[in-house]
Amino acid sequence: MHREITTKNTHIFMIQVSEISKTVQPSLTRALFNMAKEYSDVIDFTLGDPDVQPHQAIKDAGCAAIQAGKTRYSQNAGLLSLRETIMQYYKRTEGFEYNPQTEVIVTVGAMEGLYLALLSLLNPGDEVIIPAPYYVNYVQMVNLCHAKAVVVDNPEAEELSFSIADVENAITPKTKAIIINTPSNPSGRIIPHGKIQALADLAKKHDLVVISDEVYKCLIYDNANFKSIVAIDGMRERTILVNSLSKEFCMTGWRIGYVLAPEEVIATMTKLQENVVACAPLPSQYAAIEALSGHGNYSENMVNIFTSRRNALVAGLQQLPLLKCTAPQATFYLMVDISATGYTSYDFAVALLKAQHVAVVPGVAYGKSCDKYVRIAFTLNEDKIREGVRRIGEFVKSLNK
Repeated sequence: MHREITTKNTHIFMIQVSEISKTVQPSLTRALFNMAKEYSDVIDFTLGDPDVQPHQAIKDAGCAAIQAGKTRYSQNAGLLSLRETIMQYYKRTEGFEYNPQTEVIVTVGAMEGLYLALLSLLNPGDEVIIPAPYYVNYVQMVNLCHAKAVVVDNPEAEELSFSIADVENAITPKTKAIIINTPSNPSGRIIPHGKIQALADLAKKHDLVVISDEVYKCLIYDNANFKSIVAIDGMRERTILVNSLSKEFCMTGWRIGYVLAPEEVIATMTKLQENVVACAPLPSQYAAIEALSGHGNYSENMVNIFTSRRNALVAGLQQLPLLKCTAPQATFYLMVDISATGYTSYDFAVALLKAQHVAVVPGVAYGKSCDKYVRIAFTLNEDKIREGVRRIGEFVKSLNK
């Protein structure tokens, strides 16, 4: 469809965009990130985009691929050697195996993996349950598939979590899948194993697929325990496991993710990928082989860096009036309880940005039950973290007068 506007002696043709595209709006994360660009001295805690570089060996592998002319297309599913490395990585770290030829696909980041997985599963009118707090893009990805996102968001549930009863109450004959994110962006929490088992029981009882977003599974602190839902009996065949190298190896711009799933899902995703992006960037795939190879414990240093940053941030914020926070178990995000300030999360974030040039994300971006929080990404160096805490302190002290 198109629209024509007639002016004096002129017809202007205007392309009309699709109705489904009009439902997509920038997330509050990006909104605050964009607003922050107005200030030259801003301390930007919005995006999960670390300032830490990948290990030199990983960068060298990518550069060597470029120098050797390995810059063409790969198979649509990704280099078989990378898929084999992914399988070995999961065998080494989680103890389960996938067939690298038929049950693994390399994607352009985890986001494309999630979207292709949903496209592979959903028919118009299908429902997908998304427990809050949730990653901001899940809902819009489901909507783009002409399906319905059913957000389980109960303010009376455990803080920064959800109840199994609420999830089960949301299941209808149209429910096709549940999306879980553990460790969680934004909460920094690991879903306890008992709750993971209960979700698995629900999936088997109601014949549902689980999409398990595990991109933070290696950014875990204080020996906290993470176990994938795939490890539960009967769940391998009904789980689509999504991961990436962006967080564990600080390779956000390299755009490498992957999905482990039953053969029929991977075959469908591969067909879709051929028609969307063809394949992930080849030099990035060679860098990923090095990252996941086990030659060096490349992610251990990342955990040490973010542990130190987390501790500095939490220690600083816990000294301030009106704010409450608990150190996260995983990820590089901290949810800060601002309820004592009397602000909504959006109003707090905007006021803080205008007054002190510190950008945080309103908790309401992750569900209505999170409106008493703001999210801080500790992806900046410790000097910037301390300066950010100082400015936040100035802001909340001004409210306390």
